[in-house]
Amino acid sequence: MKTEDRARTLFGISLSDRPIWHQFLICSTGFFFGYLVNGICEEYVYNRLQFSYGWYFTFVQGFVYLALIYFQGFSPEKMVNPWKTYVKLSGVLMGSHGLTKGSLAFLNYPAQIMFKSTKVLPVMVMGAFVPGLRRKYTVHEYISAMLLVFGLILFTLADAQTSPNFSIIGVIMIVGALVMDAFVGNFQEAIFTMNPETTQMEMLFCSTVVGLPFLAVPMILSGELYQAWNSCAKHPYVYAVLVFEAMATYVGQVSVLSLIAIFGAATTAMVTTARKAVTLLLSYLIFTKPLTEQHMTGLLLITTGIVLKMLPESKIPSWNTISSAAKQGISSFIKEKKSFNGEDEEKVAMV
Repeated sequence: MKTEDRARTLFGISLSDRPIWHQFLICSTGFFFGYLVNGICEEYVYNRLQFSYGWYFTFVQGFVYLALIYFQGFSPEKMVNPWKTYVKLSGVLMGSHGLTKGSLAFLNYPAQIMFKSTKVLPVMVMGAFVPGLRRKYTVHEYISAMLLVFGLILFTLADAQTSPNFSIIGVIMIVGALVMDAFVGNFQEAIFTMNPETTQMEMLFCSTVVGLPFLAVPMILSGELYQAWNSCAKHPYVYAVLVFEAMATYVGQVSVLSLIAIFGAATTAMVTTARKAVTLLLSYLIFTKPLTEQHMTGLLLITTGIVLKMLPESKIPSWNTISSAAKQGISSFIKEKKSFNGEDEEKVAMV
């Protein structure tokens, strides 16, 4: 956990005066709830209603965010960071969205899953290079992250009908998106760390206000704005679904920013990665799909990674401890062997 000078709240619930595991549970619950509803709504909008206008979808979502932030009582006068900070943040965030969407044309589903599942690793590596942060992680934290990543890849690819298909252009685009995602999470953490007075509402408000013009450019150039507007005009009930989904995602977004402010970008990335596994597992339990050995192996790796992350560092032996113990064990084994050989030589001499 990071040291925090400012009292944190989440939708009126005080976090700072609660035990650390209470804070984690409250933030994680808000995140899981928001994005579980988000997943259901996206499934309905994209597959049932055949509404495939992602940029416009995010554009509408942004205005819902601004309305909810206004009702929460936030105003620009309460900002403690300059606008240029959020211009950088939003520019990188929109670049990540654009590269992710663009890579879908070059990578098949299994390949996308493999890359998306690795997000926590570049977040951890990037933390060492972001100014104002310079975070370093222990060996057991990297091992925990890799177990989680490999477990999720195994689980999600268990039912894949095809092998991952890699295109050099798609790989370059998705890797670029992952690097940008890693920078965004760590940059948000750096903002919270360097200026503890920064609130989750300010972060979301400024990122949304600055991000909306970035969204307008690809919508206009691709013609999506005109197509989506006409489609929604014919089926206005789509807006009701979009607004409901945006309200749920708003809860998830504020909860994620709370996790970043209190626990850091890497821990938050692990929570978001674990959420994918929980969502997939629930779909198998609800729809009674058969779980194969690969599913169970993936779940075991995910669980091991999460448990390892939750263990306090004092409970985990360091590499020096392990190596010294190994050296002691080897040396004692050699001594015993020499002693044993000496006894054998004495017996032979007596005979």
